[in-house]
Amino acid sequence: MLIAWSVFLASAAVIVYAGTKLSRYGDQIADLTGLGGLWIGVVLMAGATSLPEIFTDVSAALMNAPNLAAGDLFGSNMANMLILGIIDLMHRQKRIFQQAAFEHALSAGLALFLTAFAAFFVLLGLDVKHGGIGLGSMLLLMFYIFGMRLVFRQEVMKRRQREHELVVEGQTPEVPTRLDKRDALRRASMGFAAATLGLLVAAPFLAGSARMIAEQSDISTTFIGTSLVGITTSLPELVTATAAVRLGAFDLAVGNLFGSNAFNMAAFFFVDIAYRSGPLFNAISDAHAMAALWSILLMSIAVMGIIYRVEQRYLLIEPDSFLIILGYCLGMWLLFQ
Repeated sequence: MLIAWSVFLASAAVIVYAGTKLSRYGDQIADLTGLGGLWIGVVLMAGATSLPEIFTDVSAALMNAPNLAAGDLFGSNMANMLILGIIDLMHRQKRIFQQAAFEHALSAGLALFLTAFAAFFVLLGLDVKHGGIGLGSMLLLMFYIFGMRLVFRQEVMKRRQREHELVVEGQTPEVPTRLDKRDALRRASMGFAAATLGLLVAAPFLAGSARMIAEQSDISTTFIGTSLVGITTSLPELVTATAAVRLGAFDLAVGNLFGSNAFNMAAFFFVDIAYRSGPLFNAISDAHAMAALWSILLMSIAVMGIIYRVEQRYLLIEPDSFLIILGYCLGMWLLFQ
Protein backbone atom coordinates (compact mmCIF):
# COMPACT_ATOMS: atom_id res chain seq x y z
CA MET A 1 0.00 0.00 0.00
CA LEU A 2 2.85 2.40 0.86
CA ILE A 3 4.49 1.82 -2.52
CA ALA A 4 1.21 2.41 -4.35
CA TRP A 5 0.62 5.69 -2.52
CA SER A 6 4.23 6.80 -3.13
CA VAL A 7 3.92 6.17 -6.86
CA PHE A 8 0.53 7.87 -6.93
CA LEU A 9 1.76 11.02 -5.17
CA ALA A 10 4.93 11.21 -7.26
CA SER A 11 3.08 10.82 -10.57
CA ALA A 12 0.41 13.27 -9.40
CA ALA A 13 3.11 15.84 -8.61
CA VAL A 14 4.57 15.44 -12.11
CA ILE A 15 1.14 15.80 -13.69
CA VAL A 16 0.36 18.93 -11.70
CA TYR A 17 3.71 20.52 -12.57
CA ALA A 18 3.57 19.55 -16.24
CA GLY A 19 -0.09 20.53 -16.53
CA THR A 20 0.64 23.94 -15.04
CA LYS A 21 3.51 24.52 -17.46
CA LEU A 22 1.33 23.28 -20.30
CA SER A 23 -1.32 25.84 -19.43
CA ARG A 24 1.21 28.68 -19.28
CA TYR A 25 2.77 27.83 -22.63
CA GLY A 26 -0.67 27.28 -24.13
CA ASP A 27 -1.69 30.76 -23.01
CA GLN A 28 1.44 32.20 -24.63
CA ILE A 29 0.73 30.36 -27.89
CA ALA A 30 -2.83 31.64 -27.87
CA ASP A 31 -1.68 35.24 -27.33
CA LEU A 32 0.94 35.02 -30.07
CA THR A 33 -1.51 33.57 -32.57
CA GLY A 34 -4.14 36.23 -31.82
CA LEU A 35 -6.93 34.03 -30.44
CA GLY A 36 -9.59 35.58 -28.20
CA GLY A 37 -9.87 35.31 -24.42
CA LEU A 38 -13.00 33.19 -24.19
CA TRP A 39 -11.74 30.94 -26.98
CA ILE A 40 -8.43 30.52 -25.14
CA GLY A 41 -10.19 29.38 -21.99
CA VAL A 42 -12.82 27.13 -23.56
CA VAL A 43 -10.68 25.41 -26.18
CA LEU A 44 -6.92 25.77 -25.85
CA MET A 45 -6.61 26.05 -22.07
CA ALA A 46 -9.34 23.48 -21.48
CA GLY A 47 -7.66 21.05 -23.86
CA ALA A 48 -4.26 21.65 -22.28
CA THR A 49 -5.37 21.20 -18.68
CA SER A 50 -7.48 18.16 -19.63
CA LEU A 51 -4.57 16.26 -21.13
CA PRO A 52 -3.86 14.55 -17.77
CA GLU A 53 -7.38 13.09 -17.89
CA ILE A 54 -6.89 11.77 -21.42
CA PHE A 55 -3.48 10.20 -20.82
CA THR A 56 -4.49 8.77 -17.45
CA ASP A 57 -7.77 7.33 -18.69
CA VAL A 58 -6.32 5.89 -21.89
CA SER A 59 -3.73 4.18 -19.70
CA ALA A 60 -6.51 2.85 -17.46
CA ALA A 61 -8.42 1.53 -20.48
CA LEU A 62 -5.30 -0.23 -21.77
CA MET A 63 -4.99 -1.88 -18.33
CA ASN A 64 -8.63 -3.07 -18.63
CA ALA A 65 -9.90 -0.69 -15.91
CA PRO A 66 -12.84 1.06 -17.67
CA ASN A 67 -14.54 2.09 -14.41
CA LEU A 68 -11.40 3.91 -13.30
CA ALA A 69 -11.30 5.81 -16.59
CA ALA A 70 -15.01 6.71 -16.60
CA GLY A 71 -14.87 7.66 -12.93
CA ASP A 72 -12.01 10.05 -13.59
CA LEU A 73 -13.83 11.81 -16.45
CA PHE A 74 -17.11 12.27 -14.56
CA GLY A 75 -15.25 12.98 -11.32
CA SER A 76 -13.15 15.65 -13.02
CA ASN A 77 -16.35 17.40 -14.11
CA MET A 78 -17.49 17.50 -10.50
CA ALA A 79 -14.03 18.56 -9.34
CA ASN A 80 -13.93 21.42 -11.86
CA MET A 81 -17.16 22.83 -10.44
CA LEU A 82 -15.71 22.42 -6.94
CA ILE A 83 -12.72 24.47 -8.14
CA LEU A 84 -15.06 27.18 -9.42
CA GLY A 85 -16.79 27.30 -6.05
CA ILE A 86 -13.49 27.42 -4.17
CA ILE A 87 -11.95 30.25 -6.19
CA ASP A 88 -15.17 32.26 -5.90
CA LEU A 89 -15.19 31.69 -2.15
CA MET A 90 -11.50 32.68 -1.92
CA HIS A 91 -12.02 35.89 -3.91
CA ARG A 92 -15.38 37.15 -2.66
CA GLN A 93 -14.42 40.76 -3.23
CA LYS A 94 -14.02 40.12 -6.97
CA ARG A 95 -17.41 38.36 -7.32
CA ILE A 96 -16.31 35.93 -10.03
CA PHE A 97 -19.82 34.83 -10.96
CA GLN A 98 -20.81 38.40 -11.78
CA GLN A 99 -17.51 39.23 -13.52
CA ALA A 100 -17.77 36.33 -15.96
CA ALA A 101 -19.30 37.08 -19.35
CA PHE A 102 -22.79 35.90 -20.28
CA GLU A 103 -21.28 34.12 -23.30
CA HIS A 104 -20.09 31.35 -20.98
CA ALA A 105 -23.65 30.09 -21.01
CA LEU A 106 -22.93 28.63 -24.46
CA SER A 107 -19.89 26.60 -23.39
CA ALA A 108 -21.65 25.63 -20.15
CA GLY A 109 -24.69 24.50 -22.12
CA LEU A 110 -22.44 22.35 -24.31
CA ALA A 111 -20.85 20.75 -21.23
CA LEU A 112 -24.30 20.07 -19.77
CA PHE A 113 -25.55 18.51 -23.00
CA LEU A 114 -22.52 16.27 -23.46
CA THR A 115 -22.57 15.11 -19.83
CA ALA A 116 -26.27 14.28 -20.05
CA PHE A 117 -25.67 12.44 -23.32
CA ALA A 118 -22.89 10.39 -21.71
CA ALA A 119 -25.14 9.58 -18.74
CA PHE A 120 -27.80 8.36 -21.18
CA PHE A 121 -25.40 5.84 -22.74
CA VAL A 122 -24.25 4.70 -19.29
CA LEU A 123 -27.83 3.92 -18.29
CA LEU A 124 -28.76 2.51 -21.69
CA GLY A 125 -26.15 -0.22 -21.36
CA LEU A 126 -26.42 -1.03 -25.05
CA ASP A 127 -23.77 0.45 -27.30
CA VAL A 128 -22.63 -0.68 -30.74
CA LYS A 129 -18.97 -0.71 -31.66
CA HIS A 130 -18.04 -0.08 -35.27
CA GLY A 131 -14.48 0.10 -36.51
CA GLY A 132 -13.18 -0.21 -32.95
CA ILE A 133 -15.19 2.80 -31.71
CA GLY A 134 -18.51 2.81 -29.85
CA LEU A 135 -21.44 4.80 -31.22
CA GLY A 136 -21.85 6.76 -27.98
CA SER A 137 -18.27 7.98 -27.79
CA MET A 138 -18.29 8.80 -31.50
CA LEU A 139 -21.40 10.96 -31.13
CA LEU A 140 -19.89 12.72 -28.10
CA LEU A 141 -16.85 13.75 -30.13
CA MET A 142 -18.99 14.91 -33.07
CA PHE A 143 -21.25 17.02 -30.84
CA TYR A 144 -18.18 18.47 -29.11
CA ILE A 145 -16.64 19.55 -32.43
CA PHE A 146 -19.94 21.08 -33.52
CA GLY A 147 -20.26 22.94 -30.20
CA MET A 148 -16.70 24.26 -30.43
CA ARG A 149 -17.51 25.61 -33.88
CA LEU A 150 -20.40 27.57 -32.38
CA VAL A 151 -18.13 28.94 -29.64
CA PHE A 152 -15.53 29.89 -32.25
CA ARG A 153 -18.07 31.75 -34.40
CA GLN A 154 -19.30 33.61 -31.34
CA GLU A 155 -15.75 34.60 -30.39
CA VAL A 156 -14.96 35.77 -33.93
CA MET A 157 -17.99 38.04 -33.81
CA LYS A 158 -16.89 39.48 -30.45
CA ARG A 159 -13.35 40.05 -31.73
CA ARG A 160 -14.64 41.95 -34.75
CA GLN A 161 -16.74 44.10 -32.47
CA ARG A 162 -13.70 44.88 -30.30
CA GLU A 163 -11.60 45.76 -33.35
CA HIS A 164 -14.36 48.01 -34.63
CA GLU A 165 -14.55 49.78 -31.27
CA LEU A 166 -10.78 50.35 -31.28
CA VAL A 167 -10.96 51.84 -34.77
CA VAL A 168 -13.79 54.15 -33.75
CA GLU A 169 -11.83 55.28 -30.68
CA GLY A 170 -8.70 55.83 -32.78
CA GLN A 171 -6.60 53.28 -30.86
CA THR A 172 -4.11 50.88 -32.44
CA PRO A 173 -2.84 47.91 -30.41
CA GLU A 174 0.90 47.38 -30.16
CA VAL A 175 2.01 44.60 -32.51
CA PRO A 176 5.37 42.83 -31.97
CA THR A 177 7.78 42.41 -34.89
CA ARG A 178 7.50 39.23 -36.95
CA LEU A 179 10.93 38.00 -35.81
CA ASP A 180 10.20 38.49 -32.10
CA LYS A 181 6.82 36.85 -32.50
CA ARG A 182 8.30 33.86 -34.32
CA ASP A 183 11.01 33.34 -31.66
CA ALA A 184 8.50 33.61 -28.82
CA LEU A 185 6.14 31.19 -30.56
CA ARG A 186 8.97 28.68 -31.06
CA ARG A 187 9.95 28.82 -27.38
CA ALA A 188 6.36 28.44 -26.27
CA SER A 189 5.85 25.49 -28.63
CA MET A 190 8.96 23.74 -27.32
CA GLY A 191 7.82 24.24 -23.72
CA PHE A 192 4.36 22.96 -24.65
CA ALA A 193 5.87 19.81 -26.20
CA ALA A 194 8.12 19.18 -23.17
CA ALA A 195 5.18 19.50 -20.76
CA THR A 196 3.13 17.14 -22.92
CA LEU A 197 5.92 14.57 -22.76
CA GLY A 198 5.93 14.85 -18.97
CA LEU A 199 2.22 14.06 -18.91
CA LEU A 200 2.69 11.10 -21.23
CA VAL A 201 5.32 9.62 -18.92
CA ALA A 202 3.47 10.18 -15.63
CA ALA A 203 -0.09 9.24 -16.66
CA PRO A 204 0.38 5.43 -16.82
CA PHE A 205 1.95 5.44 -13.34
CA LEU A 206 -0.98 7.45 -11.94
CA ALA A 207 -3.56 5.07 -13.41
CA GLY A 208 -1.65 1.96 -12.31
CA SER A 209 -1.10 3.15 -8.74
CA ALA A 210 -4.77 4.25 -8.42
CA ARG A 211 -5.87 0.78 -9.48
CA MET A 212 -3.52 -0.78 -6.90
CA ILE A 213 -4.93 1.49 -4.17
CA ALA A 214 -8.47 0.44 -5.10
CA GLU A 215 -7.58 -3.26 -5.01
CA GLN A 216 -5.59 -3.09 -1.75
CA SER A 217 -8.08 -0.90 0.12
CA ASP A 218 -11.13 -2.86 -1.07
CA ILE A 219 -12.71 0.33 -2.43
CA SER A 220 -14.29 0.20 -5.89
CA THR A 221 -12.40 1.65 -8.84
CA THR A 222 -15.57 3.63 -9.61
CA PHE A 223 -15.24 5.66 -6.39
CA ILE A 224 -11.43 5.86 -6.58
CA GLY A 225 -11.66 7.21 -10.14
CA THR A 226 -14.40 9.70 -9.30
CA SER A 227 -12.80 11.03 -6.13
CA LEU A 228 -9.04 10.50 -5.89
CA VAL A 229 -8.03 10.40 -9.55
CA GLY A 230 -10.68 12.93 -10.59
CA ILE A 231 -9.41 15.52 -8.10
CA THR A 232 -5.74 14.85 -8.92
CA THR A 233 -6.11 15.22 -12.67
CA SER A 234 -8.09 18.45 -12.09
CA LEU A 235 -5.29 20.11 -10.12
CA PRO A 236 -3.91 21.86 -13.25
CA GLU A 237 -7.33 23.51 -13.66
CA LEU A 238 -7.18 24.66 -10.03
CA VAL A 239 -3.72 26.21 -10.44
CA THR A 240 -4.59 27.83 -13.78
CA ALA A 241 -7.98 29.17 -12.66
CA THR A 242 -6.56 30.62 -9.43
CA ALA A 243 -3.76 32.37 -11.30
CA ALA A 244 -6.21 33.74 -13.88
CA VAL A 245 -8.49 35.17 -11.19
CA ARG A 246 -5.57 36.88 -9.47
CA LEU A 247 -4.71 38.50 -12.81
CA GLY A 248 -8.32 39.57 -13.31
CA ALA A 249 -8.82 37.20 -16.25
CA PHE A 250 -12.20 35.93 -15.09
CA ASP A 251 -13.34 34.73 -18.51
CA LEU A 252 -10.15 32.69 -18.86
CA ALA A 253 -10.76 30.97 -15.51
CA VAL A 254 -14.46 30.24 -16.00
CA GLY A 255 -14.02 29.29 -19.66
CA ASN A 256 -11.24 26.87 -18.74
CA LEU A 257 -13.46 25.02 -16.25
CA PHE A 258 -16.57 24.75 -18.41
CA GLY A 259 -14.47 23.98 -21.48
CA SER A 260 -12.66 21.22 -19.59
CA ASN A 261 -15.98 19.63 -18.66
CA ALA A 262 -17.03 19.54 -22.31
CA PHE A 263 -13.62 18.25 -23.38
CA ASN A 264 -13.74 15.48 -20.76
CA MET A 265 -16.88 14.06 -22.35
CA ALA A 266 -15.27 14.14 -25.80
CA ALA A 267 -12.33 12.24 -24.26
CA PHE A 268 -14.55 9.14 -24.06
CA PHE A 269 -13.74 8.75 -27.75
CA PHE A 270 -10.02 8.19 -27.09
CA VAL A 271 -10.68 5.97 -24.07
CA ASP A 272 -13.05 3.84 -26.16
CA ILE A 273 -10.37 3.36 -28.80
CA ALA A 274 -7.91 2.18 -26.14
CA TYR A 275 -10.44 -0.21 -24.57
CA ARG A 276 -10.38 -3.36 -26.72
CA SER A 277 -12.84 -5.58 -24.82
CA GLY A 278 -15.98 -4.15 -26.43
CA PRO A 279 -17.97 -0.90 -26.30
CA LEU A 280 -16.81 1.22 -23.37
CA PHE A 281 -20.27 2.27 -22.19
CA ASN A 282 -21.31 -1.38 -21.95
CA ALA A 283 -18.45 -2.14 -19.56
CA ILE A 284 -18.71 0.70 -17.03
CA SER A 285 -20.91 0.67 -13.91
CA ASP A 286 -24.31 2.35 -13.76
CA ALA A 287 -23.03 4.20 -10.68
CA HIS A 288 -21.26 6.58 -13.06
CA ALA A 289 -24.65 7.90 -14.11
CA MET A 290 -25.03 9.37 -10.61
CA ALA A 291 -21.67 11.14 -10.92
CA ALA A 292 -22.69 12.45 -14.35
CA LEU A 293 -26.08 13.70 -13.16
CA TRP A 294 -24.52 15.22 -10.03
CA SER A 295 -21.99 17.12 -12.15
CA ILE A 296 -24.93 18.40 -14.23
CA LEU A 297 -26.51 19.65 -11.00
CA LEU A 298 -23.32 21.47 -9.97
CA MET A 299 -22.88 23.02 -13.43
CA SER A 300 -26.50 24.20 -13.37
CA ILE A 301 -25.90 26.00 -10.07
CA ALA A 302 -22.78 27.65 -11.55
CA VAL A 303 -24.67 28.80 -14.66
CA MET A 304 -27.45 30.27 -12.52
CA GLY A 305 -24.79 32.06 -10.46
CA ILE A 306 -23.36 33.65 -13.63
CA ILE A 307 -26.75 34.68 -15.02
CA TYR A 308 -28.09 35.98 -11.69
CA ARG A 309 -26.86 39.60 -11.71
CA VAL A 310 -28.50 41.39 -8.77
CA GLU A 311 -26.44 43.85 -6.77
CA GLN A 312 -26.96 42.34 -3.29
CA ARG A 313 -26.60 38.60 -2.74
CA TYR A 314 -27.67 36.48 0.23
CA LEU A 315 -25.99 33.31 1.43
CA LEU A 316 -27.92 30.01 1.10
CA ILE A 317 -30.90 31.45 -0.82
CA GLU A 318 -29.17 32.18 -4.15
CA PRO A 319 -26.96 30.25 -6.58
CA ASP A 320 -23.57 30.58 -4.96
CA SER A 321 -20.18 28.95 -4.45
CA PHE A 322 -21.21 27.59 -1.04
CA LEU A 323 -23.98 25.52 -2.64
CA ILE A 324 -21.52 24.11 -5.19
CA ILE A 325 -19.04 23.05 -2.51
CA LEU A 326 -21.80 21.57 -0.35
CA GLY A 327 -23.27 19.78 -3.36
CA TYR A 328 -19.89 18.28 -4.26
CA CYS A 329 -19.38 16.90 -0.75
CA LEU A 330 -22.89 15.45 -0.73
CA GLY A 331 -22.32 13.86 -4.14
CA MET A 332 -19.09 12.24 -2.99
CA TRP A 333 -20.84 10.85 0.09
CA LEU A 334 -23.63 9.36 -2.03
CA LEU A 335 -21.13 7.78 -4.44
CA PHE A 336 -19.19 6.28 -1.55
CA GLN A 337 -22.38 4.77 -0.14
